[in-house]
Amino acid sequence: MWLEENRHEPLLLIQMFRGSSKSTTVSIFEAWELRANHREVMQIWGADKTVAAKMSRYTRHVLARHPMCDGMIDPRAPKNAFFVNGHTDARNPSMEAIGIDQNATGSRSTCTIFDDIEVPKNIRTEAKREGLRDKTAEAIHILVPKGRRRYIGTPHTHDTIYQEVADEGAKQFIRPLFSHHKRCRESTHLKRFAFPFKPNADGLYVFIGHGKKARLLIEGRDYKRVGQAIEFAKPPMAEIDIYAGNIWPERFDRADLLIRRKACRTINTWDSQYQLKAKAITATRLDPDRMTVYDVEPNVVIRNRTPVMMLGKARIAGFMAWWDVSLGKVKSDASALSIVLADYEGRLYWHRAVALTGDLEVIDERNKKLVDGQVYQLIETLRQCHIHHVHIEVNGPGGFVPAIARKHCKPVGITVGEKFSSTNKQARILDAFEPPLKSRFIWCHESVKESPAYEQMRGFDPKQRDQPDDYLDSGAGAILETPIRLERIVQTEVAAAQMVVKTQRGNQNASVQMDD
Repeated sequence: MWLEENRHEPLLLIQMFRGSSKSTTVSIFEAWELRANHREVMQIWGADKTVAAKMSRYTRHVLARHPMCDGMIDPRAPKNAFFVNGHTDARNPSMEAIGIDQNATGSRSTCTIFDDIEVPKNIRTEAKREGLRDKTAEAIHILVPKGRRRYIGTPHTHDTIYQEVADEGAKQFIRPLFSHHKRCRESTHLKRFAFPFKPNADGLYVFIGHGKKARLLIEGRDYKRVGQAIEFAKPPMAEIDIYAGNIWPERFDRADLLIRRKACRTINTWDSQYQLKAKAITATRLDPDRMTVYDVEPNVVIRNRTPVMMLGKARIAGFMAWWDVSLGKVKSDASALSIVLADYEGRLYWHRAVALTGDLEVIDERNKKLVDGQVYQLIETLRQCHIHHVHIEVNGPGGFVPAIARKHCKPVGITVGEKFSSTNKQARILDAFEPPLKSRFIWCHESVKESPAYEQMRGFDPKQRDQPDDYLDSGAGAILETPIRLERIVQTEVAAAQMVVKTQRGNQNASVQMDD
C-alpha cells in the first residue's frame, strides 16, 4: 500500500478525483498508525471543524469496532478529540479535529493531516487564498522535530495550494478519473479528430458540452471510430472531450458520469474536480488561454513615402495606450500602463501590461532633466513601442498627472490625452475583453503572459469588487478607446526629422559660402 510504504515521509500529497473515498481510506490508515504507535499525536485540519471532524469521527469508529483494535479506545470518547489507551501526552489528544480558522497555538503534533482544506468559500479571491496559506503555514511550527505533514484533497482553483505543496518536494499520489484525455477545440469546422492514446477495454468516453447541455456520445450512433480518431457526419460545432482509461468504471459508469458532467456549470469545474487540473471553480468569464501568444516587436518602415508599422507579418492600423495612475499608497492598485495594437483585420494585440513604479517624476537637480520615476518609465515604454500618444485616466489620483506628463512628453513628440471613466469597472472590463476573447481576435505579447495581467484575467470574478484588477482595468481602457491612426502620428515624427535634416544642410551650405 502506498501510504504504508511512505508513512515516514515528511511531506505527502494525495490528490484524487471527487467521490473516490480518499478521506475514508486515509481515516482507516490513521487508525492503523495509532494501533502501531499509541503515542502518536495527530491533528486533522479541515476547511472548518465540521469537515475535519468527519475524518476523526471515522478513525474513532474504526478503533472502537475493529477486532484488532479491541480495548484501544473508550466507546464514549469524544468524536472531535480523543485519547487511545497507552497515550502518554496528557495535553494533546491522540487525534484532534481542527478547523483552518481555529487557533492551534500551544498544540503539538507528530503528524498533521490537511483534509480538504481548499474549498470554494476560501479560494474565491486572492486575499482569501493568501489567508489560507498563512493559516496552513502555522502547522510547521506545531510539528515536533521529524513530524509529518499530509495533504489530501482536490484542487479548486488555478492558484491551488496543492501546487505549492508539490513544489516544496512532496511525495505525490495523483489519480485523475481518466488516465487519458484529448480536448478538441477545432470543432467549428472539422469532422475528424485524432487522439494520441489507445482506449482500454471500456472504450472511449466522448463528451460534448458541459452543464445542462452536456451529452455523452455513443459510438456507432453519434460518431464512428477509425483507428486513433473519431469521425462525425458533419462538424459538431462545439468543443469535444475524448477520454479513456476510467480507473473505476464499476463505480463511475457512463450514466453516473453524465449526471456529474451535467452538474458542472463550467468546464473548469469538471477539469478541477475530476481531472485534477488546477482551474477556477467559478465561471471563468475571461479565459486568458483564448489569447494567442506572440514574441515579436513592432517595426516602423517607410513604404512609398508612407510610414508603416509591422508586427511580424501583420500590418498595424492603429494603437491605444492607457495609463491608470496609482501613486503607490498602501493597498492601492498598481500604476498600470497598457498598450494595445490593432491591425487592418480587426485583431487586437495586447502588447504591454506594465507597472510604473516609484515617484511620479525624479529630476536631476544639476541638469534639471527627468531621470527616473513613473513619467520617465512611461516615456521609455512608449518610445520602445513607437507609440506617440497616451490616454491618462484622471479618476482619483490621476487628476493632476496629465499636466506633469505633458511637460516631459512634449519635447520628445509624445502627446497626452485625459480620460474620465464613469462606468462600473467590472462591467467595463467585461465589455472590453469578452467579445475579442470569444471570437479569438485578441493576441498578447509574451511579456503580458508573464505579467500579473494573465492571472488577474484568469481569476476575474465580476461579482467581486475587492480583487486585483488594475492591469485588466488599464487594458480595458486601451481596448475600448478608438484606435489612433498610425499614419497621422508617425508622419508628424517623420516630418520633424526631415526638417532637422534640411536645417542641418542649410547650415552646412551657409558655412561653405562664408569660407569662400
